[in-house]
Amino acid sequence: MYLKELCETDGVSGNEGAVRAFIEDKIRPYADEIYTDNMGNLIAFKKGRIPKTIMLSAHMDEVGFIVSRITDDGYLKFKTVGGIDPRVVVSKRVRIGSVPGIIALKAVHLQKPEEKETAVQISSLFIDIGASSKEEAEKKVSIGDYVSFATSYAEVGDKVKAKALDDRVGCGILIDLIMRENIYDTYYVFGVQEEVGLRGAAVYAHNLKPDAALVLEGTTCSDVYGAKEHEYVTVCGGGAAVSFADRTTIVKRSFHRWLYDTALKNNIRVQYKRTTMGGNDAGAIHRAKDGILTASLSVPCRYIHSPVSVAAVSDIKAVYELAALFTERWEEMLR
Repeated sequence: MYLKELCETDGVSGNEGAVRAFIEDKIRPYADEIYTDNMGNLIAFKKGRIPKTIMLSAHMDEVGFIVSRITDDGYLKFKTVGGIDPRVVVSKRVRIGSVPGIIALKAVHLQKPEEKETAVQISSLFIDIGASSKEEAEKKVSIGDYVSFATSYAEVGDKVKAKALDDRVGCGILIDLIMRENIYDTYYVFGVQEEVGLRGAAVYAHNLKPDAALVLEGTTCSDVYGAKEHEYVTVCGGGAAVSFADRTTIVKRSFHRWLYDTALKNNIRVQYKRTTMGGNDAGAIHRAKDGILTASLSVPCRYIHSPVSVAAVSDIKAVYELAALFTERWEEMLR
C-alpha cells in the first residue's frame, strides 16, 4: 500500500503537491478518469457495472508548521498548521524542503523559575538550521515555507510508526482499493486541507455528490500507560474504528450499524470510536448539496498529530477489508 513512501513524503496542509504526484502516478493505470480540481483535490473515477455512484475519500495533508519570521541571528520563528501540542515538538527534527532543522527552546538552566512552571508555547520555540545570520538563513529558506517533521517510517513488532499516519494510512488503503474491480461507479478522492477546516472536502463533495460516501481516516487512540480504560477513544489492535458521531457529523444510525454488523458477520475486527470529539471530512461531505449519506472508518493511531504516530498492521487490514465490503454491498443498509 506504499505506506512508507506516503508517510515519508511531506505534505503539510496547503502544500500537498508531492503527495498528490506520488499517488497519481500509482493510481493512473486503474482509473477511467483522473484530474486535480482547483482546490488541489485529486479525483479518480472508475466505471462500475451498476449505475449508482459511491465515493471513498482520504486526505493527503498532514499537520506541520510554516515559517513566519527569520531572526537577525538566523533562527526561524514559525506558526502551526493544524492542531499540534507544543509540548511534543521540542528538540524534534524537521525539514524545510530539503533543509534540515531542529525545533529548539531556551536551555533549561537559562530559564527563569516561572518559565519552567509554564507550559511551552509555540511563541517560545524556534527552528535552528545552523545559520549564523538572517542573510545566511535567507539563502536557504523563506517566510511562508512549509516545515515537516523528519520522521522515518519503521515497523515495530506488529505495528508501524511514522509521521503523517493521519491520514496517509487512509490514502494507502484507498490506493489498494482502486486496484480492485468495482461494482458501482466509484470516485476515489484524495483531499487537501482537512487539518485546517475540511476545506478540500467542501469543494469536491459539492461537485461530485455521490449516493453514499465513506471517509477513510486515522483517528485518536489513547490506550496508553496512565490512561484508564474508560478514557480510551479506540484501542490499538482492536480493529477498524466506526464513528457514530463527532463534532462535525452525526452518522445515520443505519449506516454505522451496518458497518459494525457487517464487520462482525465477516470476522473483521471492529470497534466503535468511544468519544464524539474531533471531526474529519465527513463533516463537510454530509452537508453538501441536499445531503450525502456519509460515514467514516478509521485506523486507531497512538500519538496522533505529533512527530510520530503508531498504528497496528491488523487495524489497517481491518479497515481495508471493511471498506472493500462497503464498495460491494453498501445498498444493503437501505433495505
